[in-house]
Amino acid sequence: MNGTRSLPFVKMNGLGNEIVVVDLRGSSTVFTAAEVAAIAAEERSHFDQMMVLHAPITRGTESLVRIYNTDGSEAGACGNGMRCVAWFLAKDLGRPRFKVETRAGILDTVVRDQTAITVDMGEPRFDWQDIPLAEEFRDTRAIELQVGPIDKPVLHSPSVVNVGNPHAIFWVDDVDAFDLARFGPLLENHPVFPERANISLAQVTSPKSIRVRTWERGAGLTQACGSAACGTAVSAARKRLTERTVDVTLPGGTLTIEWTANNRILMTGPVEFEYEDVLDLTKLAAAPV
Repeated sequence: MNGTRSLPFVKMNGLGNEIVVVDLRGSSTVFTAAEVAAIAAEERSHFDQMMVLHAPITRGTESLVRIYNTDGSEAGACGNGMRCVAWFLAKDLGRPRFKVETRAGILDTVVRDQTAITVDMGEPRFDWQDIPLAEEFRDTRAIELQVGPIDKPVLHSPSVVNVGNPHAIFWVDDVDAFDLARFGPLLENHPVFPERANISLAQVTSPKSIRVRTWERGAGLTQACGSAACGTAVSAARKRLTERTVDVTLPGGTLTIEWTANNRILMTGPVEFEYEDVLDLTKLAAAPV
């Protein structure tokens, strides 16, 4: 890593999902995985996801955003983090609409106020190779995967989808009736998911509402996962369990997800600003590789 000896950051949250935003648009600094993990280990800069803004690459965008998990791995998408980035950039740019670029593609954002920020999360991908899966499943609305005895599985037949990240959604009657902290790591690292996966439990409560709990790839149990909410909403509509616009309630709060007629996923929800602080780059330089 190179750059200044200290680096400002903003601590925020999206429905309780801890987010750190670091603005490197004017810097050549690039974090290593070990440095990211060291940032996450510090109390003041602890995060579920860290959103790092770099100078834009594609014309018409305001920033290239790299998304990191607590273990230093990169994610393709983070809905709660993108709302925080949108709020940060709206304040910096003085306007409510703009585009940012991520590994998942170019995303449109609209900031109405701190309680209503909309991010176009792109198009869902349902083909088994795009998720990706290690073997072919023609119908990804329900794949052959289960936890527990063959004749009486605890969890089974998840829907799978890629919304920037791979997601597996298990449909249950009560999301609180399962030990997700126990099952989550096993399923995240199951051989059928060559890039690992986010694991969600989903309970349809009406044609317009779903409850969700998520074990997040590279982060663990989380208060909220925006991409999981998106993946669950489109999978529920695809299985005809709900309408195409639903309220998805996570432990940290509720997001509104719309799967549009032109196959875009619009996620709307709030963010909260917590504080600003400074990263000690000297300490990060000593992080083990």
